[in-house]
Amino acid sequence: MWPDRRLTDLLGIDHPILQAPMAGSATPELAAAVCNAGGLGALGSAEMTVDRISDAAGALRARTNRPFNLNFFVGGAPVTDAATFARARDRLRPFYDALDLGPPPEALPDLGPSFDADRLGLLLDLRPAVVSFHFGLPEAPALAALRGAGIRVLSTATTVAEARALEAAGIDAIIAQGFEAGGHRGSHQPTAPARGVGTLALVPQIVDAVRLPVIAAGGIADGRGIAAAFALGAAGVQMGTAFLSTPEAGTDPRRRALLAQATEEDTMVTDAVSGRSARARRSPYAEAMEAAREPLPAFRQMYGLTEPLLNAGRDDVASFHLYGQAARLNRAIPTADLMRSLVAETEAVFARLSTR
Repeated sequence: MWPDRRLTDLLGIDHPILQAPMAGSATPELAAAVCNAGGLGALGSAEMTVDRISDAAGALRARTNRPFNLNFFVGGAPVTDAATFARARDRLRPFYDALDLGPPPEALPDLGPSFDADRLGLLLDLRPAVVSFHFGLPEAPALAALRGAGIRVLSTATTVAEARALEAAGIDAIIAQGFEAGGHRGSHQPTAPARGVGTLALVPQIVDAVRLPVIAAGGIADGRGIAAAFALGAAGVQMGTAFLSTPEAGTDPRRRALLAQATEEDTMVTDAVSGRSARARRSPYAEAMEAAREPLPAFRQMYGLTEPLLNAGRDDVASFHLYGQAARLNRAIPTADLMRSLVAETEAVFARLSTR
């Protein structure tokens, strides 16, 4: 039924539906259920230790013999200058006071690169069918090693220029991530929250600019969205928020409750939690920080300031519930049922349009 089989043939899957690798929420149970239903399941591995990645991949392989994806962030060791840290610390102090947390931390965590030699070595041992990257690509030798091991490589683009750079680097397919998408924006350089291109505008421009299969992501929640992606020239879709309401997802109870009553206006893009732009549920903290923008500590280091706020569990002050603009369309059904519905709905749209 699929009008473009480049992606299914490339990845060895039945349906060109990729589950987004949402860190924490993408469990081995969820990824395996997607794989077993003919899609490509994924694990968000960027924030896991090497041992945890190995354990999670083992748990996934115990549940499926189908191809799956391990996803990683790209970036060097984050560095924040002392003046930026001091200003950010002063800005967060009122939120710490509101939650009776005491003073903000006096130092930021010292972190290494997002993707390093240990992670590369693990991937070459594990040999997953697919590895994907967010925020660009690793250095050319690492990419060559993955390709040499027979691993398919995907990465995210949020502009035509990024898509062209990915194609020039020699990867296999491009995820075109629109502004509607939940979670972190995959731009290759940090961008301000207000910047972004919607999926409807982005996908056909990237399709026209590259020869690789393009995977549409952002705001796709049902068969109508999948069919629309194909009409725009995509060879498949990546969906994240749609899977958050399934029982297999590791979605925390607070976010599940929010998803059950979500609207299209619930979310905003903020860099005030992690240091990079991400779409999440609106919160007083994020809105206050966006109203008066100032430089913030680097991505991942910023969590050193915001994690105490998030761990307080007070959504009326600060939260980071990641989901996209189409969350109202979510269905709290098992993943296998959701996958069947997505395929059937898409087929019905194709059939309806072909008879007109």
